[in-house]
Amino acid sequence: MKERKEQQKYVRWRKDLYIIIFEADTFWGKFFDVSLLIVILLSVIAVMLESVEHISEVYGLELLYMEWFVTLLFLIEYIARLISDPNPRKYAFSFFGIIDVLSIIPTFLSLFFSGAHTLLILRSVRLLRVFRIFKLVRFLGEANQLSKALKASRAKITVFIVSVMILVVIMGSLMYLVEGKENGFTSIPRSIYWAIVTLTTVGYGDIAPMTVVGQSIASVVMILGYGIIAVPTGIVTAEMTSQKRSKITCNTCHTKGHDEEARYCKMCGSKLV
Repeated sequence: MKERKEQQKYVRWRKDLYIIIFEADTFWGKFFDVSLLIVILLSVIAVMLESVEHISEVYGLELLYMEWFVTLLFLIEYIARLISDPNPRKYAFSFFGIIDVLSIIPTFLSLFFSGAHTLLILRSVRLLRVFRIFKLVRFLGEANQLSKALKASRAKITVFIVSVMILVVIMGSLMYLVEGKENGFTSIPRSIYWAIVTLTTVGYGDIAPMTVVGQSIASVVMILGYGIIAVPTGIVTAEMTSQKRSKITCNTCHTKGHDEEARYCKMCGSKLV
């Protein structure tokens, strides 16, 4: 009987811990999320400050202590998630589970790399701590909506990207024929690189057309660039608007899931706000 009570107490304790860690509807759940968010931001700031040479020289020891403190907090958090999750294996191999591991192991791996000849390896390993910023995604409520909008519009975006690729191949090949090697367009791939840089309005300036025909073609590509940049933004925005519209609830009968063009409720006929 006593053993059964202890088992029930343990199950209840895991459930309470799960609510605090994985849910944000309670006071302690919100407190946990806000605290974790602050720790993540501080850890990312510390990584960036450590890369500044004069700051690292003066406050290197303090930053090291802070790094270990944050790493231990993340380790405790990770263990708590594994303990409280009903399916710890699923969490361990999930996106956030892998990110959580990546935010912990670099500090411990740095213990095994010492000496001047491994300095570059050590720096590369410790830079993996920047992956902690991905942990911020779990706090973005609109991330799910954006993800759904991108998935819904992936076919249109794919067609758009393919069309742009065809366009830059054509324009690059044309510029290769018009300008030639003497003006810097030494190959079709290099000419395609110029077309991409010009179409995206980046304009590095390392390659530039010299002939009148080439400059005319470049002008057309530049003008096309302004219109092309807005296309994917418009596609995703339209999908997000559609999803937002589908979430509108009728104030009269509380019916959800209306069509994008709907202005009146499909059940009671009331006007949708």
